[in-house]
Amino acid sequence: MRHSRKVSKLQRTAAHRRSLVANLVCSLIEHGRIRTTLAKAKAIRPVAEKMVTLGKRGDLHARRQAVAFLRHKHVVKALFENVAPASADRQGGYTRITKLGQRASDSAPMAYIEWVDKAVAAAAEAPAAAEESKD
Repeated sequence: MRHSRKVSKLQRTAAHRRSLVANLVCSLIEHGRIRTTLAKAKAIRPVAEKMVTLGKRGDLHARRQAVAFLRHKHVVKALFENVAPASADRQGGYTRITKLGQRASDSAPMAYIEWVDKAVAAAAEAPAAAEESKD
């Protein structure tokens, strides 16, 4: 029985899985939305949300914890300056997974994972930019 076995192994060793998750979370922070397999999206969601929680804390220890996991200082800077303040009023549920269907080559289920508040901010800015361009 699989009691208390929550980690999705993704058919990788522990070190490879940790690097994969860290790199995917870095890409999510940098780009705001990434396209990956559904299993990987579900595996990185808790880690990405923990990183936002560290960003919302904002103290030096939280920044050092984020750098220790993500290993890229410029990504941690973007997390603390852009992503975390956008989610300041939200108490969890910072990411959204949207299923896309199956990949053509191997029929793996694909999905987008994105920041919930980043998409709302971009949608609010788009009509404002369109009105300015009309003038």
